[in-house]
Amino acid sequence: MIKKRVLTGITTTGSPHLGNYAGAIKQAVDLSQLKNQDSFYFLADYHALVKNKDPKQIENSCLEIAATWLALGLNPERTFFYRQSDIPEILELNWILSSVTAKGLMNRAHAYKAATDDNQVKENRDSDKGINMSLFSYPILMAADILMFKATHVPVGQDQKQHMEMVRDIAQKFNHHYGDIFIIPKPVISEESSILPGLDGRKMSKSYQNTIPLLLPSKKLRKLVMKIKTNSLEPGEPKSTEDCALFDIYKGVASKKEALAFKKKLEEGMAWGEAKEELFTYIDQLFAKPREDYLRLTQEPMHLQKLLTEGADKAREISLPYIKEIKEAVGIKSLS
Repeated sequence: MIKKRVLTGITTTGSPHLGNYAGAIKQAVDLSQLKNQDSFYFLADYHALVKNKDPKQIENSCLEIAATWLALGLNPERTFFYRQSDIPEILELNWILSSVTAKGLMNRAHAYKAATDDNQVKENRDSDKGINMSLFSYPILMAADILMFKATHVPVGQDQKQHMEMVRDIAQKFNHHYGDIFIIPKPVISEESSILPGLDGRKMSKSYQNTIPLLLPSKKLRKLVMKIKTNSLEPGEPKSTEDCALFDIYKGVASKKEALAFKKKLEEGMAWGEAKEELFTYIDQLFAKPREDYLRLTQEPMHLQKLLTEGADKAREISLPYIKEIKEAVGIKSLS
């Protein structure tokens, strides 16, 4: 029987935000506490190069994200915690997988389609204007991240469901041609996980600059929460929670029981200002202890580097022999 292996990562393009927490981080950390499984968590710094061309920002983001995961309860002694760029075997596998991946499959990736659709809206003659190959082939590198460590389960947000289907397609095609080399991973999309709206009601995303960063100081957190877009309904008027960014954010971080209680208050006419104050208080208290740990950890970059290096060394005990097996399967091996 194959031992359960859980793997997930976060792209180092800035500070983690509430959307990252609700979509993947919370369930990933919860899963890491379970026994009888291996857990792999990584900083996806190569993926960051798709959109981020600021070296300093990527460097700072690695520090912030490592500190955030640890502050939220990730135990590096019980997990494989590493930086993507410290595992060169991932890029070797990326190229090998590219050789079996159809261009047509990549044409259907939602990130690529969104970029080409945006060009068409802007009436660019070239639908591929401004699109680099790293964006186009993003799902292949994602597949290499996952398949390299024989992951059986991958916690992802709803927005990564299609990419996971592509990972499975790529692995199955490779296995069909070269034998049963890869484990076919399953996406883990929690019922509680969600795509959170941002301050303006659109998907919470660094690209839209509408995020609520995790572990902010209280004053900055409150200031952002008060900017969440709401309608003009007065205090005392019932407020629907359908298409309500404020409620969706609360629901994304709270328990079901707490979310239902908050929903009831809105439907009974709670003022928007009072609702925002309640959301701020909830988030502020939820992350009070992690915020303290985060501030301490960000002042200890050498300690974080040591943990990531040790994690990479441990991970490469798996990736080195496995890439040798994969290369031999495709015919890249010693001639003697």
